[in-house]
Amino acid sequence: MMNRRQFVHAAAAGVVTLARGSTLLAADYDLIVKGGRVIDPSLRINAVRDVAMIGGRIALVEANIEVGSAEVIDATGKLVVPGLLDVHTHYAQDEAGASVGLAGGVTGWVDAGSAGADQIDRAVAIAQTAPQPGRVLINIGRAGILPDGDTMDLGLADVDAAKQAIARHRDVVVGVKARLTRGVAADDVEVLRRAQEVATSFDLPLMIHMGQTASPLSTLLPQLKSGDIVTHMFAPPPNSIVDDEGSMRPAVLAARRGGVWFDVANGRTGHLRWDTFDQIIQAGFWPDTLSTDGNTTSANAESVIDFPNVMSKFLSFGMTVDQVVARATVNVSRLFPLFRDRGTLNVGAPADIAVLELREGAFEFVDNYGNTRTGRQRLFPSETVLGGARVSP
Repeated sequence: MMNRRQFVHAAAAGVVTLARGSTLLAADYDLIVKGGRVIDPSLRINAVRDVAMIGGRIALVEANIEVGSAEVIDATGKLVVPGLLDVHTHYAQDEAGASVGLAGGVTGWVDAGSAGADQIDRAVAIAQTAPQPGRVLINIGRAGILPDGDTMDLGLADVDAAKQAIARHRDVVVGVKARLTRGVAADDVEVLRRAQEVATSFDLPLMIHMGQTASPLSTLLPQLKSGDIVTHMFAPPPNSIVDDEGSMRPAVLAARRGGVWFDVANGRTGHLRWDTFDQIIQAGFWPDTLSTDGNTTSANAESVIDFPNVMSKFLSFGMTVDQVVARATVNVSRLFPLFRDRGTLNVGAPADIAVLELREGAFEFVDNYGNTRTGRQRLFPSETVLGGARVSP
């Protein structure tokens, strides 16, 4: 199996061979995104460039590409970035979710535990028929997300049922999810142990939903392995990742050193509060990945709206554009095999692109508690390209 570097090299060589063998003309391009500011952290590009596509793949990233008969997207004054990869969504809850994400520039997604073993077949079917690549994390609670708590009945944390479900859908189920908040799990330590047993048996990552847990992180985090994911990292106390003095907890720092990823999962209830956000950012503990925790109705949730809006919260309060884009593209590509050839505009990669408008002004950003902050920049979705084809609005 080729690694990412080998794939890109082979794909690029193929395009060069095509060019040399057939004197590739501008008319051979299917689509060109022209005149935008290309930001691709995987290539360390931040410059005005054109992006040309052939056969659903990136063919050329260069200034002033001749148009010929290619379809053109005029991106003058806009940002052109690799298609956004949302590592924490609930798009497999219904058939409309993935299209909502696509409108916001999301060209790949993972559903984070909407379904347990009892509903996994339906969630997998939704992922398989989505317009863009989608995969699923199975909830250790066999009944999925429940209003009264996924595993408040500890018997619902059914290891055998989860293993059987994964075995049926090994190509679509790419990890395990455990929601550990007090009132969701009857025994967070035991639920985590069972979830890790399932994940480890298939060599899959485990994502834990943290924030307001009954047990301290010093008890929970040592159970995680390299490649596992802590989501809702900006959740406030009790048991947030930062202590009352604003210092990162030793168990959190040890987990990151051990290869555990930390993800945002903005969401709408209990997952992000500005004062905790400030402490964590000021401590220099930045997220590895950004994500929405979005679903079909996120556009109506002022704390979410869409992925570019979530990205803008970090753009306004500490990160550069390049750093924000990296956490929504190339960083995510390292988490799941599905995304290994994505999150980049390198020649030969799938031609998935998000064209974004970066507006200057005064914009209100809302946390999960109704608190607002005013930022001076906000990203808005403008165009999405999926597999080399322009997505209709």
